[in-house]
Amino acid sequence: MANDIHWILDDASLAEHCAAWLAQPFVALDTEFMRVDTFYPVAGLLQVSCGAQAYLIDPLSIGDWSPFATLLQAPEVIKVLHSCSEDLEVFLRLTGVLPSPLFDTQLAAGYLNIGFSMGYSRLVQALLGIELPKGETRSDWLQRPLSELQVRYAAEDVLHLVEIYRALETRLSRQKFDWVLEDGAELVANLGSESDPLEAWREVKLAWRLGSQQLAVLRVLCAWREREARTRDLPRNRILREHSLWPLARTQPDNLAALARIDDMHPRTVRQDGETLLQLIREAAALPPEQWPQPLPEPLPLEAAAILKKLRAIGQREAERLDIAPELMLRKKSLEALLKSGYPDGPYQLPDSLRGWRRELMGQALLDFLAKR
Repeated sequence: MANDIHWILDDASLAEHCAAWLAQPFVALDTEFMRVDTFYPVAGLLQVSCGAQAYLIDPLSIGDWSPFATLLQAPEVIKVLHSCSEDLEVFLRLTGVLPSPLFDTQLAAGYLNIGFSMGYSRLVQALLGIELPKGETRSDWLQRPLSELQVRYAAEDVLHLVEIYRALETRLSRQKFDWVLEDGAELVANLGSESDPLEAWREVKLAWRLGSQQLAVLRVLCAWREREARTRDLPRNRILREHSLWPLARTQPDNLAALARIDDMHPRTVRQDGETLLQLIREAAALPPEQWPQPLPEPLPLEAAAILKKLRAIGQREAERLDIAPELMLRKKSLEALLKSGYPDGPYQLPDSLRGWRRELMGQALLDFLAKR
């Protein structure tokens, strides 16, 4: 194994290898990172392979990531990863760009109906017949030197990824291969556009129960929490706990004692940011009504569950015909958005989230079912 591992420890070596990888049809990529007390992942190691050799890039010794960014964006080189949402955050943080075209082996396994949301070890076992050790996933990837076990674990992961890609590629039809890339492009597009802090309030549980004036307070608190988490590079709940947001917006405390009594309010937050929170609440509560958000729609009633089940069945029938994991077909959020667009009596509109091949194959069938019911 030692002969198959090549370290990249400086900018010149990275640039040289990136130039060589640009000539390859694909590169397998993996990352090891730490994310315990930070908002952003901290890269500890990057792994690259095109075949028999594993290249380990030490991000602690690299200053110029531009050659790697060029590789990530090269349209003729497929970037192969497994269950890659957090890896993508690592790349974006280091290089400012995301890999494209992207082939996610976890998605590809679903398109072959091997399994849905399969962990890496299970996929290696299923395709290669290799049982991976528990590994070093939770070890300290920022320590130097890395242990021999860590190095072997990281190298083997990316070497197996090459084999997995080749096994999947031979089994996927051209159509399904393109669908995997299409889903990868959607994943990249969603992550590439940084979410607007002023929209974070929409994700708060039970926000639909609040009135417009209360939502104005919730909007300001969520935006402040999101911006501070990014600025301080701390987890959101270290800034202000999730379960405190709704009662803050509902009761709108006007002093530190009342603030401290809010559900799940951490004493540290009251000490460090209590006065700021009170000021934010006062200012948002005083906004004129024309600046309040519109109330959120109520969740679908219980009786809509039966309709959602029949809509899902349309996707399940198509999944059976195509031999695809049914979970990949129609996402719950898309079906709920479709139903909310016209419930209970229509007319209904396909949501923007239902796009690409799913919209083409199933969109009209969904509308036809709702029109007839």
